[in-house]
Amino acid sequence: MPELVFFSGTMDCGKSTLALQIEHNRSARGLQGIIFTRDDRAGEGKLSSRLGLVTEAVEVEDGTDLYTYVVDRLSRGGRADYVIADEAQFLTPEQIDQLARVVDDLGLDVYAFGITTDFRSKLFPGSQRLVELADRVEVLQVEALCWCGARATHNARTIGGAMVVEGAQVVVGDVNQADAVGYEVLCRRHHRRRMTAASARAAALSPDVLPVQPA
Repeated sequence: MPELVFFSGTMDCGKSTLALQIEHNRSARGLQGIIFTRDDRAGEGKLSSRLGLVTEAVEVEDGTDLYTYVVDRLSRGGRADYVIADEAQFLTPEQIDQLARVVDDLGLDVYAFGITTDFRSKLFPGSQRLVELADRVEVLQVEALCWCGARATHNARTIGGAMVVEGAQVVVGDVNQADAVGYEVLCRRHHRRRMTAASARAAALSPDVLPVQPA
């Protein structure tokens, strides 16, 4: 039976790499898929991984009807054996409904890849809808690590290495950036404390405070 599968994890845990691997495995067997993406780090119409792999994709906008896109492709004599949707957290809930309809009405497997929560630990609307509708939710087993070595469970937005907790939900950036806007994966403890790798290094380099002697 065709399925809607949501592959989820933090940033830097290999979601896009797995999407590219699924695409490679199926295309090597003569299957043809449609790849949707949005706001990929490599630019418009790209699906890329941090390992340097990249392939062409269909750039999705707010008004894109994913179900209609697939139907139009098939109606024009094109072929689609499966659908991959990367950066699925950026899709609207309505677009997730459209992906579910691709599975139910067209009989195609849909593989969606995305992070579940934003830098404030709040669910992305697209990810929330995927959790509600997916036949399976697979948490990726390649663990991203916090700077302290613990398993990273939260995504943090940084500016100049300092964690921020306010701002628009979607601001495109990448992990381990030192420029204006970057992202870093943290364990829950250090996300709660807003302690990034940069702030931890700064604290370690600070001189010890001498004990105060009573007068």
